Amino acid sequence: MGNQLRELAAAGQSIWLDNIRRSMFASGELQTLIDQGLRGMTSNPTIFEKAIGAGTDYDEQLRTLAAERDTAAIFEALAIRDIRSACDLFRPVWDQTHGLDGYVSLEVSPTLANDTQGTIDAAARLWRAVDRPNVMIKIPGTVEGGPAIKATIAAGINVNVTLLFSVDRYETAANAYIEGLEERVKRGEPIDAIASVASFFVSRIDTAIDKQLHAKIEAGAHLEHLLGKAAVANTKLAYQRFLKLFGGERFAALRAKGARVQRPLWASTSTKNPAYADLMYVEPLVGRDTVNTVPPNTLDAILDHGTVRPETVLEDLGRARATIEALGKEQISLYDVTEQLVADGVTSFADSFNAMLAAIGSKLEKLRSDAPPKVSLALGAAQPAADAALDRLGTLDILKKLWLADPSPWSSDPAHVAIVTHALGWVEIPQQTHAQSSDLREFAQSCAKRFDHVVVLGMGGSSLAPDVLRRTFGKTPGYPALHVLDSTDPQQVRALDESLDIARSLFIVASKSGTTTEPDAFYRYFFQRVQQTVGAQNAGDHFVAVTDPGTKLEAEAKQAKFARVFTNDPNIGGRYSALSYFGMVPAALAGYDVTAILDRAINAMHANARTVVPHDAPGVRFGAAIGALAKQGRDKLTILTHPSVRAFGAWAEQLIAESTGKSGIGIVPVEGEPLGEVGAYGEDRVFVYVGATLPGDDDAGARACELEAAGHPVIRLAMSDAYDIGEQFYLWEIATAAAGAVLGIDAFDQPNVQESKDNTKRLLAEYAQKGGFGEPEPRVTSSDAQIFPLAGSRAAALGSDLQSAVAAIADQIRAGDYVAFNAYVPMNGVNEDALRRIRAVVRDAHKVATTVGFGPRFLHSTGQLHKGGSNEGVFFQFTYDAPFEIAIPGMVGFRTLERAQALGDFESLDKRERRGIRVHFPGEVQAGLAAFAAAIEHAVGARA
Repeated sequence: MGNQLRELAAAGQSIWLDNIRRSMFASGELQTLIDQGLRGMTSNPTIFEKAIGAGTDYDEQLRTLAAERDTAAIFEALAIRDIRSACDLFRPVWDQTHGLDGYVSLEVSPTLANDTQGTIDAAARLWRAVDRPNVMIKIPGTVEGGPAIKATIAAGINVNVTLLFSVDRYETAANAYIEGLEERVKRGEPIDAIASVASFFVSRIDTAIDKQLHAKIEAGAHLEHLLGKAAVANTKLAYQRFLKLFGGERFAALRAKGARVQRPLWASTSTKNPAYADLMYVEPLVGRDTVNTVPPNTLDAILDHGTVRPETVLEDLGRARATIEALGKEQISLYDVTEQLVADGVTSFADSFNAMLAAIGSKLEKLRSDAPPKVSLALGAAQPAADAALDRLGTLDILKKLWLADPSPWSSDPAHVAIVTHALGWVEIPQQTHAQSSDLREFAQSCAKRFDHVVVLGMGGSSLAPDVLRRTFGKTPGYPALHVLDSTDPQQVRALDESLDIARSLFIVASKSGTTTEPDAFYRYFFQRVQQTVGAQNAGDHFVAVTDPGTKLEAEAKQAKFARVFTNDPNIGGRYSALSYFGMVPAALAGYDVTAILDRAINAMHANARTVVPHDAPGVRFGAAIGALAKQGRDKLTILTHPSVRAFGAWAEQLIAESTGKSGIGIVPVEGEPLGEVGAYGEDRVFVYVGATLPGDDDAGARACELEAAGHPVIRLAMSDAYDIGEQFYLWEIATAAAGAVLGIDAFDQPNVQESKDNTKRLLAEYAQKGGFGEPEPRVTSSDAQIFPLAGSRAAALGSDLQSAVAAIADQIRAGDYVAFNAYVPMNGVNEDALRRIRAVVRDAHKVATTVGFGPRFLHSTGQLHKGGSNEGVFFQFTYDAPFEIAIPGMVGFRTLERAQALGDFESLDKRERRGIRVHFPGEVQAGLAAFAAAIEHAVGARA
């Protein structure tokens, strides 16, 4: 961390923090920041809502207020205690700066924004209640707020004027401050101890203006040079107005009597658009007599890599004026935008305030009813090990380091340090995506008028979250049906194609790298289909891209004139991307309430904030438990789900397997396995029940109770409704990061996934050169199957038919193993049911965990664990001869691609001497699976 805060203070700008929660005091973080040069603090209802509703910071005081029914009064009691504590910590700053800095802001109820007298009365009451000279009362700069500002200043109360977006509104607020001082002078009262700031909102201007610019750009206008320029230009012009107002004769008379200038405070200075630099609203706005109030992530960025140049707010004034003029010429009215932002801000703040009151009421109900926590651990004899792991994570200060992108809890190796440092964008992505939710909603509403189908063309992390959301929320009336294609199987591709009205379909090409083979193949195929249906000139308008900035896909999408290109934060790995554009763009287009999903995720963010003690952080407690249990041999994480969120396990499976399955160790996620009797499970299991407390009949919940009674460790994750899936996404991400630290591995790389991709590319090159693949000869050939053993099973006596081969492999299964069925066949209900029955047979006979992966989808999921994890897997790979080929423009066909992926996967397993066989069905898949089922049942029966 650098000395930037003091450098800024020397340049005349004070940095305040836009965040307050009780854990900041106990953790010592706030004092540390003050020691580094932080000079003030602001607060708002949204921050309080999340800290109260999602965390445990306030539970102790809330219990003492449980008899109180007025939630507004309860809030004030909670807030006033925090504001007083913060004021006391900042008091030395206030003293040392002689009242220039060291202020903490508390706002009047936003519901009073249009009530002048109500605001005046509330400001006076809060001032008396806090009873600290360095508190500021926040009053909105609405039309009705102007007289309230004047009256409150005249009463000798410090004021932070908020919700200022336009230069004219800023001038009104400044004049109200001056008039308040003048009134005191008339009454012969002192004015030298009164302080005020005028909070001028910055980034929201760009969010609103850029939206209008993008619409014009998509219509053919060349206005890219204006993107991201309006906010800074508007702010620089506001500073010019400040210099004029407080540098003139009128204020000079007040200055002579000891008055301070009302400093402009730059608010909303975090970057909302991930494509923009993180300090674009800080570094160009340094000026004397200014304040910049920043959220924690922007403060981190300042301290990490901020560059301080004095008086940048005075630079490029001609360009700033030209920017505003250029917008006017394009019929983009800054007046209209800022007036709408004020109205929206009043509504938003009032909504946040009401949501906070609701959060207080909800938390009180939970405390009164003794409702279970979000994460409940029933670990039995393993509890001490989990406690020890949690203690170690506390010693590592894992949450703070996670939020600061410090890689030390996971690795000190330079190669891994580079990976981890650039893989933690997911930690704050719910908040960033939430800021774009209105844009997503409006885009979705426009698309709903044109399309009946939305199809995600992706693989792994870019497709699993949308697929889980699709299966959870279904079809939204008035919106397109959501489909997900993440299979190269030609029968599955054709089945999807035949289900669509291509002319009424919108396709989302989703690829982080922009070069992933499968999404590229899907795109090539469906782009041709759309061209054939609606014409080449209109095809691009049926496509949307979600990718990282600067990728090949982004360039192709722009060239093909896609309807939209969403560039994601590049510092997010695919499996951690559920709450970014990769998950939320498809969700919005399907009509799902992404605001609610993201809001629940933000709850989890606050419950696992950097200032939270790890023992109180649900995600860290969860991660410590599964990491510690894995080290004790309970490494088969069996996911049970409530029927309402049955699909969730498929996403969690990828996250856990790809994050922990490496360096010869790992946690094996077991998803979708049929429920068994308690005696069917071995001593290597730990059970996680997702959806505890959801209403309705639930066999999984009952079985979890039976398993706990039998001595198995059980973890319950509470949910209130299906929208808590957003909270689950984030909770599991935190837990996975924590488990990786417990296991001593980098939870953010995936070294063996690339290996399978490379194998596939080499095999495809071989096919292009030779017209075929150099497959080995089968060891066993029968009418229903061909058998190819993996290196770890070459010595097995496979016999002469499918039954004897399966029996030989079944004999290799040991206690503590898992059996993986990797099926390069169509993923449909019939095949899923067949594999589910096969799993149950093997599990019940051998008491081992079983998994099913449909290829090539699982290559981007459990494939990493299969190759990089421990040698506990016994593998049955299923392949078949698809009855037809589907051509892909510029590539091999889907049947050939699927065969190359299966062979490449087999090669990787073989190289590691894994146990198992490839079972190739020369005929129809269902008959082949039926024959295999009969063979495995016979093997189990013979073993019994």
